[in-house]
Amino acid sequence: MLKFKIIQELFEILRCPVCNNAIEIDSQSSNIKCINHGCGTEFPVINGIPCLINEQNSVFTFEDFIHQRDLFFNISEKRTFIRRIRQLIPDINNNVKSKVNYRQFINKLFVQTPSPRILVLGGSILGEGISEIISIPGVTFIETDVSFGPRTMIICDSHDIPFADASFDGVIVQAVLEHVVDPYRSVSEIYRVLNPEGWVYAETPFIQQIHGREYDFTRFTFLGHRRLFRHFKEEDSGLVCGPGMALAWSYKYFLLSFFTSKVLRRLANLFSDITAFPLKYFDYVLKDKKSALDAASGYYFMGRKSETVLSDRELIRGYRGGF
Repeated sequence: MLKFKIIQELFEILRCPVCNNAIEIDSQSSNIKCINHGCGTEFPVINGIPCLINEQNSVFTFEDFIHQRDLFFNISEKRTFIRRIRQLIPDINNNVKSKVNYRQFINKLFVQTPSPRILVLGGSILGEGISEIISIPGVTFIETDVSFGPRTMIICDSHDIPFADASFDGVIVQAVLEHVVDPYRSVSEIYRVLNPEGWVYAETPFIQQIHGREYDFTRFTFLGHRRLFRHFKEEDSGLVCGPGMALAWSYKYFLLSFFTSKVLRRLANLFSDITAFPLKYFDYVLKDKKSALDAASGYYFMGRKSETVLSDRELIRGYRGGF
């Protein structure tokens, strides 16, 4: 039995991430198998969660998930306990736009359909602000990740999304694209699985230090982020985390740079959070100032799938910073 009881409707849109053909449950192994005999890839089902990755095109392997190796993203009981303790300490993070953005995003989807289907990439836990829409009646969320978490329905690598073309009305990719080795391929896959009127909502960091160990690869300026979504017509974009948070992160990592001992780094981490968290409140003042866009900690993009490609000349005319 699959943990989340993947219904027939979902199986109709699931595809082999290797060859994009249909898949089925193997009656003998209870794993999932590609129906294409030329491919025939078998995908393990681990604790009821199907692992639908293309091993040849991923930094992850089936063995990583079968043995539940520490991939940084996995949420263990130990880390959950640590997170509970950390909740007692002021946080330096401050997302000043996501709640409003998610409400706008879902309203756009309801214009095109009364029952939108949304794919969440990196959805093992609820992202910042998504609680605004997660329980709205009529909306179906398919939550995927490269980690096991309380909300993971399918293990999925965004380089090869295991769904058929035009399967979704919306895709959410929040704090994910910095962790993929080829964000352009991931966005191409997002484009593929969206229907012709589909919408994407993305948040990606600009000024943030390494926060995913070896699984942290890329940062984007505002225009760099816009170019990543050049096959989409922009509805809205801007900073989602501001200069105050960026400064707090830089201060924290400046202090951490002095230490290699785990104990001392934890103490420095604690000290930096306690002393730097007030900086994030400046972002409520700065969030709508164009001068803050050049110094933001992270950006968001909301757009609709388009057949028109944004040219690079158009791109640079879209600069909205303070200079």
